[in-house]
Amino acid sequence: MKKLLCMLMAVCSLAVTAQKEKTVTLDEVTVKGARIVKKVDGQWIYPTKQQIAASPNGYSLLAKLTLPHIRVDEAMNSITALTNLGTVQVRINDILATREDLQTLDMQGIDHIEFIDNPAVRYGEGIAYVIDIKVKKPISGYVLGTQLTNTLTAINGNEMFYGKVNRGRNEFAVNYNIDYHHFKGQAYEEYSTYLFENGNATTMHRRSEQINSKNLNHNAQLTYSLSDSSYVLQAKLSGSTSIHPQRRDAEMQLNGAPYEEHSSSRSSSPSLDLYYHQYFSRHQSLTANVVGTYIRTTGDAENNEGSCYRYTTNGKTWSLWSEAIYENRLKPFALSSGIQFGQRYSHNKYQGDAEAVNDMHTSSLYLFSQLKGHLGKFSYMGGLGVSRRYYRQGDTKNNFWLFRPKFTVSYPLVERLKLKYDFEISQHVSQIALVSDVSIKQNSMETILGNPEIRPNRVTSHHLTLSYSSPRFTSELQGYYRINSHCNMEKYIRKDGHFYQTQTNADNECNFFYFDSYNQWYIIPNKLTATVYGGIYRFFNFGEDYTHTYTSFNGGCSLQAFLGCWTLGAYADNGWNFMEGEHRGHQAPAWYLTCNYRVNSALSISLYVQHPFSQHPLTNKTEVLSRYVQKEISQHYRDYGNMVTLKLSYRLDRGRKYRDIQRTMNHSDSETGILQSK
Repeated sequence: MKKLLCMLMAVCSLAVTAQKEKTVTLDEVTVKGARIVKKVDGQWIYPTKQQIAASPNGYSLLAKLTLPHIRVDEAMNSITALTNLGTVQVRINDILATREDLQTLDMQGIDHIEFIDNPAVRYGEGIAYVIDIKVKKPISGYVLGTQLTNTLTAINGNEMFYGKVNRGRNEFAVNYNIDYHHFKGQAYEEYSTYLFENGNATTMHRRSEQINSKNLNHNAQLTYSLSDSSYVLQAKLSGSTSIHPQRRDAEMQLNGAPYEEHSSSRSSSPSLDLYYHQYFSRHQSLTANVVGTYIRTTGDAENNEGSCYRYTTNGKTWSLWSEAIYENRLKPFALSSGIQFGQRYSHNKYQGDAEAVNDMHTSSLYLFSQLKGHLGKFSYMGGLGVSRRYYRQGDTKNNFWLFRPKFTVSYPLVERLKLKYDFEISQHVSQIALVSDVSIKQNSMETILGNPEIRPNRVTSHHLTLSYSSPRFTSELQGYYRINSHCNMEKYIRKDGHFYQTQTNADNECNFFYFDSYNQWYIIPNKLTATVYGGIYRFFNFGEDYTHTYTSFNGGCSLQAFLGCWTLGAYADNGWNFMEGEHRGHQAPAWYLTCNYRVNSALSISLYVQHPFSQHPLTNKTEVLSRYVQKEISQHYRDYGNMVTLKLSYRLDRGRKYRDIQRTMNHSDSETGILQSK
C-alpha cells in the first residue's frame, strides 16, 4: 500500500510538472491592456473584437467608437464635426481616405485608430480632427465584396462592389459604386424683413409648396500597390461622373403669390494619385505624394420670384498637389519636416442674367517642421509652419506669407489623470467661390457678391484638457478659446432698394469659447457601453457696424450593446448651435437606432432607423440679424423622418495573411470655384 501511494504521488508530480512545462512553452500570450492610450496630440483606440466583428465597414466602426465632437451617419456614409473648429480628415495609414476606401476597409486587418483632436502643423489649415485608421498589410489571398444600401421609406441608395488581390509584394484593387436619391418631402419656410433707405420696412413670407431633389452618380477606382518591408509605391486612378444631372425643382410662394425655382448641375472628375514611401533605416523615412485632378462642371439655375432670373455655368478646373515629408525618430524626440505645393487654375463662364467670365490662378507653398518627444514626465509637440499664398484674378493680385506656430505639452498629475495644454496660431482661407468677382441674384431683394479683396485671416487658439482613463471609464474636461482677428465675415450692403450679401475682412473679430465634458463608460466590458458629452458655448462677433453674442448648449449621448451575433445601438445629439457674423445657425439634431445581425463571417445585415417618431424632422434653421435684413429660415425633410435603411454586406476572402502597416492615399481636388445661389 505504501509503495502504491508513492507511485501515485510520483505520477501526480510528473503530471503537475508536465502541466507547468506546457504553460511555460505557450507560443502566444495575450495581455489585455488599456483600450485607449492617451497621446500628446490625441488618443490611440484599440477596437474590441466585438466592435470589429459587428462592423461591416469603416463608417460602422467609427460610429461604434463614439468619438468626441464627431457624428457618424452609417446609413448616409457621412462624418461631421459638431463644432465650428474645422473639418474632419479621415486617413488610412496616414494617407487621406475616400468614401470608397472606408466602405471597402479591410476590417480584419485593423490594428488601431488614432484620433487626433490636436492636429500637428503637417496637416495644413482648417483641420479640426484627424481620424487615422491603421491597417496591416495583406500579402496573399483575395477578397471580393459588395455592400447594398437602400432606404425602404424613400428613394435613396448606394450600391458598392469591390475586389482586391494580393500576391507577394503586389496588390490590385478595384471598386465601383453607384449612389442615387430622389427626395420629395422638403419643406422650406422663411420670414424676412428688409429695411429701406427711407426708413420703411417690408416683410416677406417665402415658403415651399413642393420641392423635389434627385441625383444619380457613379464612381470608380483602380489601385495598384508594390511594397515590401522597406518601401511602398502606389498608383490610384479614380473618377466620378453624373449619370443624370443633379436637379432641384421647387414650387414656392411669396406672400401667397406662386413662383418657381429650378437648378441642375452635372460634373465629372478624373484624378491620378501617385504615392511613395521609403524607409532608409529603422528611424528615417521619406514620403512623397503627387495628385493631379481635372473637374468639369455644367449647370443652370432659374429663379422666378418677381421676374425671371436665369443663368448657366460652364466650369473647368485643373489642379496639381504635391507633398514630401522627412521623418527621423531620434531619442528622446522625433523630427518631421516637409513641404507642400499646390497649383490650381479655374475657368468658369457664366451666361444669361449673370454674364461673366472668371479666370482664377492660385498657388500655395507650405513648409513645416516639428519636434515630438518626452522630457521626463512631460510630453511635448512643437512646430512651425510657413505658407505663401498667391492669387490672381483679372487685375486683382495677392501675394502674402503666413506663419503657423504650434505648441502642446502634457503632464500626468497622478496615475490615470493627465493635463494637456495646446497653443496655436493658424490661418483661415475662404473658399475660392467667395473670392470670385461674380454676383449671383438670390431672389427679388438679395444678391450674393464675391469679393476678390478677401485675404486669409489669423486664428489664435488656447486649449486646455484634463483627462482621466481607466479600463472601464474615460472622461475629459475641456476648455477652449479661439480668437479670429480681421476674419472673413458676412456683411449686408443696402443700395437703391436692393440688398447685397458679401464677405469682408475689415476690423472684424469673431471669438468664442466653450467648456465641455466627454464621458465613456464600459458598463459591462465587451457587452454594453454608454457615452455622454455636452458643453456650454459662448460666441462673440464684432463686425464693422454690429456686435452679436450668443450662448448655446451642445451635447449628445449613445448606447452600444453587443449580444453575440446581434449588435444594437442608439445615438442622439442636439446638433450644433453657433453664431458667426450675422448668422445664427442651428444644425439639425439627430437621433438614430441601429441593429446589426452577423449571419456568418461573410454576411451581415444592418438596419438603420433615423429620426424615429418624427414625421418632418428639422434639417436646418438659420437666423440673420443684420440691421438691414432680418430672417428666420427653417427647413424640414419628410423623407428624413422615420427613415428606415437596410444594408446587406457580403465579403468573401481566401488565403489572407498580413504583415506590417499598409498605406493608401487620396488627395483629389473638389473645389470648382463656382459661385451659386443658395
